[in-house]
Amino acid sequence: KWRIHDVVTYYKAMSGEERKAMERIYATINDGLRSEFGKRSIQEVISGERSEIMNTMTNEANRQLGKFGVEVVDVRVKRIDFSDDISDSVYRRMEAERLRVAKDFRSRGAEEAEKIRAKADKERTVLLADAYKQAQTIRGEGDAKAAEIYAKAYKQDPEFFAFYRSLQAYRKSLGGEADTLVLEPDSEFFRYFGSQKAGRK
Repeated sequence: KWRIHDVVTYYKAMSGEERKAMERIYATINDGLRSEFGKRSIQEVISGERSEIMNTMTNEANRQLGKFGVEVVDVRVKRIDFSDDISDSVYRRMEAERLRVAKDFRSRGAEEAEKIRAKADKERTVLLADAYKQAQTIRGEGDAKAAEIYAKAYKQDPEFFAFYRSLQAYRKSLGGEADTLVLEPDSEFFRYFGSQKAGRK
């Protein structure tokens, strides 16, 4: 952007023709940019120093163009054209940087996924441990209750309790169709077979 700051000087220098003013301004800015870019590396040009270059160019252009009655208000670079070799180098650097960033993101993602899996495994272990503990508690309470019932039954009628336990033993030992036991007729196992007490109600 530019403007006329001294009308008389402008008309004397440019004959009032805007085209001449534009050509002069363009040539001054173009030469100045080439000079400034030549002082810096590619990385500096395409990074944070661009604003500094623009400010320097604006001041230098006004120093040179003031004698023509014009003032440069603002300088902006829309595109930077490099040679093929330099362009390839810039693109390779940009590609390498993007790959580095992508790799970093993937690494962070994998690390976060591992943390989530570890947390899930820990929670699963805790849940299983709690469930097992609860099951053992319930089983223990059931066994204690059963023992209490057996104890009461034995206390009320020891002989009947012994008979009942014998029936349970018979059921477990002779529960299958192919089960075979070889015992003496007077074996303790058949204590209640034929017993008069076994027939009572």
